[in-house]
This record gives sequence, structure tokens and C-alpha cells, in this order.
Amino acid sequence: MDKKISKKKWTYKKISYVAIGTFFAIFVVYFLVAYQNKSTLKIDPSKVAFSNVEQGDFQEYIVQQGEVVSGRTYFLDAVEGGNITKIFKESGVQIKKGDKIVELENINLRLSVLGQENSLSEQINRIRTTRLELDQNFLANKQQLAQIENQLQILKPQFRRDSILFKKQLISKQVFERTEADYRYNIKRKVFTLKAFESDSVSRAVQIRQLHTSELSMMENLDGVRKILDYLTIRAPIDGQLTSPQLQEGQNINKGERIGQVDITGVYKVRVPIDELYLSKIKQGLRATTEIANKTYELQITYVYPNIKDGRFDVDMQFMKTIPKDITRGQSLRLKIDLGNPSIATLIPVGGFYQSTGGNWIYVADGTNKAVKRQIKLGRRNVANYEVIEGLNPGDRVIISSYSTFGDNEELVW
Repeated sequence: MDKKISKKKWTYKKISYVAIGTFFAIFVVYFLVAYQNKSTLKIDPSKVAFSNVEQGDFQEYIVQQGEVVSGRTYFLDAVEGGNITKIFKESGVQIKKGDKIVELENINLRLSVLGQENSLSEQINRIRTTRLELDQNFLANKQQLAQIENQLQILKPQFRRDSILFKKQLISKQVFERTEADYRYNIKRKVFTLKAFESDSVSRAVQIRQLHTSELSMMENLDGVRKILDYLTIRAPIDGQLTSPQLQEGQNINKGERIGQVDITGVYKVRVPIDELYLSKIKQGLRATTEIANKTYELQITYVYPNIKDGRFDVDMQFMKTIPKDITRGQSLRLKIDLGNPSIATLIPVGGFYQSTGGNWIYVADGTNKAVKRQIKLGRRNVANYEVIEGLNPGDRVIISSYSTFGDNEELVW
């Protein structure tokens, strides 16, 4: 017998459709409620600054204050100390190489120099006396050889004659033996004297060279000692402008003390102190610009001083093409130093918004009367612009003025 099967009202398929529909309805209701509850602030657009996001060259640079210094400077240090007896040139004047600047007096130094001169003169005299004795000994040895040679010239023919006469028994044996003994003695005497003379000659040549070297050295030392007194007169090492502290006659100057400097006129460079934060980015060859009398001048970093003092390090910069007229040592210049080459980037101008957002978000205008908060990421910065890493595109319009009165509102309307 057949059994009637009743149709189920809630199938799995039907339950699925109902669940999806219910979830969608809840989501729509939540979105509408959340949208209606989004925090909004009405503002006056005339009191805020808008700017467009643009794409362009980003040049990372810093602005620093530099000081004009002399391009070449020679320092004046007192080689010897003493009291100032006369001042020939005052600070600020133009001087020529060799001009007297200051004259010192040092009695102790003069006495010391005099003592050294006497000592060196005595040593030089002893050297010359020794060389004279060697020359006299040399001449005496030559004279002795000459005498021996003269004796041989007399005894040799006499010995020959006596030999013949003795063989013929015309002279006694005693006379012959005396002549023979004198002749052979002078032959041996000549040999010994000649060897001694040759040995003395070699030794004398060595001693003469040594004495000559010693004499030259002593003479140089004597000249050097005499020049010590010249150091009491301080002269200009080059042509240029003299800069010195206030000096007075009778003032004591210590040995090695710096009493001024001479700067070459017309040659200048700029010394710039920079925060140590930029030490890794600063290198030789980087360029900078400065404005002087409404004209722009280019400079280049020529030297980076490695020492850091009080959180800053110095660099020297040279003018690249022309040196500005009428600049003076000590003059301050405001310089824009480029930190590398420019690159294409998305840019927004620097503004007060950064103090409130830290560069993490910004209000973006939607083209009507509303601006919405948007998350962004910023990169490098220069004086004029921020580099945008993500979150904004060229053409976006943003608010860059201060957000201090906007609170935490998600939207701004006007």
C-alpha cells in the first residue's frame, strides 16, 4: 500500500538563501548607521590652505649659514720668545713679503747665541789646526824622502868607485866598508820611509776628508746659530693682509705663540658648520648656491673636516666660477646645499599638517565640498616639499595647513 510523503517546507537550499539574505541586510543596516554616525566638522575653506599633489623633480637639500674666510692663510708664530721692542705694521694693513712686522728682544737668547758661536769657532779653529799639522807632517815626510834620495845620489857612485878601488887595493878595506855601509843603510832607510809615507798619505787623505766634512758642518751650525737672532724679527711670509691681535711695545711673547696671520687678498672660501645628522650625506663635490646682492653664486664642497664638535662638523666650500665682489672675511652667507642629484617623485608642499599627523594621514578633497581623512606614507623632505611614498596620486587636492582645530573628525565639509 502506498504511503503519502509530505513535502518539507525548510530545505537546506532555502535555509542557505535566507541566511545570506539576512547577513546582507544586517551589513547594509550597519553601513548606513556607521555612515550616518561618521564624525564630520564644518570648516571655513578660506581659512585653510589647499594644494595639489604634483609629480616633479625632488631635490634633497639643506639650508645652512656659512662664514667667508680667507682661501689661503699663513699664520705668524714666534719662533723665539722675547719682549716687543718695536711694532712696524698694524692689523688690517696690506704688507709685502719680507716686510718687518714685529721686533723682539731676548737678552738670554743673545748670550746663549754668543756662547754657541764661541764654542763653534773654537771647534773650527781646532779642526783647522789639526789639518795644518797633517799638512806639515806630510811636508816633513816628503822632505825626509828627498834627503834620503839625495844621499843615495851621492853614495851610489861613490860605492861604485870605492868597489873598483878596493879591488885594485888602492883604498883600505875600512874605507870601503864604511862607504858600503852608508849606501846600503840609505837604501833600506828609503824603503821604510817610503812605506811610512804611503801609509801616512792614505790616512791623511781620510782625515782631511773627515776634517773638511766636520768643518762644513760646524760652519753650517755657526750660520744657523747666527740666524737664531734673525727670528727675533718677525717678517711677512707672503704678500697679503695682516691680521693680528692688539700688540704693545714691552709685551712678552712666548716661544711658539701665534701673533697673527697673513691672508692672501682676493682669495676666499666659505666655512660652513653642519649638524652631524648629515655627516653621511655630505661629501666633496656637492654643490650649493647663495644669494649676494640679488645675484646667485655657485659653490662646491672641497673639504669635509672629520672632527665633530658640539654636534657639528665643518666643510670648506669654494666659489665655482666667479668670486663675488666686495665680500670680506667674516661675512655671513646663507647657503642652499644640494644633497645629491634630483629625482622624479610625487610631491606635496611642506605645511603645518605634519605637526598633527606625523605624515601618517592627510585630508584629501573629493572635488565637491568635502575632504576625507586618508592614510599616507611620506619619505624624504626638503625645505619646500615632502616626497610621497604611497597614499596619494598626482592631481589629488589636499589640505596642508595646520590641523590643530580639526580634532579627530573623519570628514571636513564646507
